[in-house]
Amino acid sequence: MRKNYPLVSIITVNYNQAEVTCALIESLNKITYPNFEVIVVDNNSVEDDPSIIKQRYPNIIYIENPINYGFAAGNNFGLMRARGDYVLLLNNDIEVPSNFMEPLIEKLERNPKIGAVSPKIKFYYQPDTIQYAGFTPINNITMRNASIGFREKDKGQYDVDKETAYTHGAAMMVPINVVKDVGLMSYIFFLYYEEADWCARIANAGYSMHYVHNSYVLHKESISTGKLSPLKIYYQNRNRIVFMRRNIQGREFYVSLCYQLLVAIPKNAFSFLLKGKFSLFFAYYRAIGWNIKNIISKEIHENPKL
Repeated sequence: MRKNYPLVSIITVNYNQAEVTCALIESLNKITYPNFEVIVVDNNSVEDDPSIIKQRYPNIIYIENPINYGFAAGNNFGLMRARGDYVLLLNNDIEVPSNFMEPLIEKLERNPKIGAVSPKIKFYYQPDTIQYAGFTPINNITMRNASIGFREKDKGQYDVDKETAYTHGAAMMVPINVVKDVGLMSYIFFLYYEEADWCARIANAGYSMHYVHNSYVLHKESISTGKLSPLKIYYQNRNRIVFMRRNIQGREFYVSLCYQLLVAIPKNAFSFLLKGKFSLFFAYYRAIGWNIKNIISKEIHENPKL
């Protein structure tokens, strides 16, 4: 029987999804782990009334931002408010089973050199199907990687803990001492690649990251940004280059940059042009334009501290 229950600060960012966030909190209120706080950061929701979250769940810590600072900054506001020994970042479109927390805590408590863990992530609307059971490393040229087990039926084939190249930003637990050591997420990302960059910094600080098989959460994928919205294409491609600038050095950086600018982005952009999807086409070139405009910006390489 466990006697020690370290405080876990659960942080989630809300943007125009009050009911979705309430469903997450409702599931958290049914978990068996007894010592946690819930921090909800609202990024200036304008399409619904986010105040209902605090009204329904008065025990949460509720942070109301005056503007939409983005996913990375939203989480950082939560991290700055957290009191826990561990912080758990959860997308607001996650729901959790009652016993998901204990295996994550146990994994981290057994090994102080683990910097972050993620549970198995399954699709909420297809709960027998895996979204994440670890990540492969990002290729330094193509800047692509893969989610292990993605869209596979869960038949127990990933029921073993494994070290992973990256934890998943939809559900990742980090010891607060690691946050103090490594720093907060970079504000430059706004949306997409922020957790991959954070994981790269955690790894560079000498910590490992692990997928924990006997914990899982259910993810309502892509409620916020849609499958192929201009917003998603813009930030994914803008931040893919930002990630390169922050994490790839020397000859590999220039090879990767040429690949993105001369192969990957033109190929994908022109496929949308041929389909008449002009807003998606221009999103690619706005992503490049942002990086050109900010080519000497010092903010690209800043790592804020807790």
